[in-house]
Amino acid sequence: MKIALIGYGKMGKMIEQIALSRGHEIVCIIDVGNRQDFDSDAFANADVAIEFTTPQAAYDNFLRAFAKNVKVVSGSTGWLEEHGDDVRRMCSPRKEGQDAGSGDAISGQTLFWASNFSVGVAIFSAVNRYLAKLMNGFGQYDVHLEETHHIHKMDAPSGTAITLAEGILNGLDRKEDWVKGQENMPYDPKMLRIDSIRRGEVPGIHTVRYDSEADCITISHDAHSRKGFAMGAVLAAEYTKEHSGLLTIDDMFKW
Repeated sequence: MKIALIGYGKMGKMIEQIALSRGHEIVCIIDVGNRQDFDSDAFANADVAIEFTTPQAAYDNFLRAFAKNVKVVSGSTGWLEEHGDDVRRMCSPRKEGQDAGSGDAISGQTLFWASNFSVGVAIFSAVNRYLAKLMNGFGQYDVHLEETHHIHKMDAPSGTAITLAEGILNGLDRKEDWVKGQENMPYDPKMLRIDSIRRGEVPGIHTVRYDSEADCITISHDAHSRKGFAMGAVLAAEYTKEHSGLLTIDDMFKW
């Protein structure tokens, strides 16, 4: 498989190593200093582009890739609220006879997006959704989320925490929405609080805690390194090469 990398930081370099070890070819690497290479033949010939950049850059990267009809796997977070509807439209099936086009005419594109590509997090997310449905019948338990990441992470709460929160909200009738935690602030009991901690070089810890007067039920995922995220992104690229539309971890693992 021919892979283009968009973003060549720690994750990009780790993805490159894993992709090469699995027999894939890196045909193009785009970073902040060579964005003109989106217009190169090498990029256009990629089967899949793997994108790990910033919330500010991600959406434009999607547009540049889609303009070349290159499928994208992205782990960038923070863009969904503002651009989610546009991306869903662009990844809707192309009507018969419709050109790929550009700008507003773009459709029929492919994006595999996940807030976290770790296989362990995918399993953790499935457990989280099941537990929320189970706890729906036990109103004496309140629930909140906590996520801890390295000090370089720009978005808070993390995309993974938001995905976990959405899984809880879908299964728990007593919570209406999530809210970002603030120290010493009172909270509406109908809101699901997400506390964000930034320290050191922590790859990522996510904890869901159900608390009652009698006891506490806790589930947690603690990433030991970024390697699990990078491996998951390459597995997602292998899946994306053979599929189309707006894809997720749930599609790949068939939960």
